[in-house]
Formats: sequence, C-alpha cells, structure tokens
Amino acid sequence: MLGTLCTLITALTCVSGVTVVTQKPPVVSLRKGETANMDCNLGTVTDSGVRWYKQIPGGVPQYVLYFYHSSSSPSYGSGFSSPKFTSTHQSTSDYRLTIKNVEEGDSAVYYCKTWDSSVNDVVFGQGTKLILTSSSLPPPVLTVFPPSSAELQSNGATLVCLSSQSVPFADVSWLAAGSPVSSGISTSTAVQQPDQTFQISSYLAIQTSDWNMDKVYTCKVSLGSQTSEKNINKSDCPTAE
Repeated sequence: MLGTLCTLITALTCVSGVTVVTQKPPVVSLRKGETANMDCNLGTVTDSGVRWYKQIPGGVPQYVLYFYHSSSSPSYGSGFSSPKFTSTHQSTSDYRLTIKNVEEGDSAVYYCKTWDSSVNDVVFGQGTKLILTSSSLPPPVLTVFPPSSAELQSNGATLVCLSSQSVPFADVSWLAAGSPVSSGISTSTAVQQPDQTFQISSYLAIQTSDWNMDKVYTCKVSLGSQTSEKNINKSDCPTAE
C-alpha cells in the first residue's frame, strides 16, 4: 500500500474521467514562525473529504490529517496534531490546510487527496511546496570537486558541487567566468542525511579545453535570503587522481 502511495504521489498519474484536483498556490515562501495556508479544490467531488500528505524530497509520504466538511475537527496521522496543523472548508469541494508557527522541519511538498466515487479511484493534487526564507536559516555549506585525471584525458569533464543545508529546498546554479551557465547542468533532489540535514548534488559538464585554460567556475546555492558560492579552477585546485 505504501509503495502504491509513493508511486501515486510521485507520478500523479491521470485516469480518464477522474475529477481534477487543484492545489494553490504552487509555492508558499514564509519566514520561520509564520502561518502557512494552502488550498485544495476537489473539482466535481462534493461527497468526500480530503487527506493531506507531507513529502520531503526522496522521503516517504507522511499522512498529516483527514477532514470532511461535516466533521467538527480533523483526524490526524502519527506525529501531527492541533493546533499546529488544522483544516477548514469553504465549500463541500474547497478545503484549506493551515500550518502554524512554521519551522525548518515543515519544509516539504504537501499533497491533498480525495476519493472520486464516480470512478472508484483516488485523485491527488499537484502539490504545494512550503519553503522557509528566514535569514535565521544557516547558509548552505558547499564542497566542489574538480574533474578526475581520467576524465581529463577526454574532451569532456564534470564538476561536482555538494550542498549541505538545513531544509530540503534550494536553488542551485553555475557560473563560468562570471556568466550564468544554462546547459550541461544536472541537479538531484535533496536527500536527508543521518544528522537530519539535507544534501543536494549538482553536476556541471564542461569542456576539457576550458578547464585547461584555467576558467573559473562557480557553484551558487540560494536558500531563501541566504546564498553561498564556491569557486573552482585548475590552478587553485589539484586534480584528483
């Protein structure tokens, strides 16, 4: 069952005839201590409640709560409770999830789900991403690795940037000689580490000739109002053997 749920949330597959569940806004950016509100419209479904799930990138979806418009209060999943997590309804098909006093651990994608009895199937919304932008968050810690000697024997090579941070979402970009790079970049989703921090890996494909010309490359990671940069070039960094 859990595997099916993970697949449904990841793929958000559509079945012909199933109602469209819409979430808004797609992204909520807040400072620590503020209140997050996210809405879920169940489309043509009016006879079913809504379930909310929290998913950290690369993690297992967590059941937050269930709420039906005629109920006096939600029912909660393990680890979630009132008054921090609450739900209200504006109509039989419009629901809202409220998260009070947000903190680093609340950063995640939140999905709403309902049951469409007309086709006997579950339907998920597209998700709302909750991001903390407080300046109190520690800046990302970056480590950049040069190409290996083996790579440099060919025409192409790869730079690797590892970002360690306190929340799962961050914007990663690369610069080459001070100019933004728009191609050759591959960035992973965040992976939670045993110490509860998150790590993002970003890879930049470069030309060996550019590296040999001592071009300076910059990995730049923005986390809310915090930005970290790390430069690397041939003369300042010994090539890994």
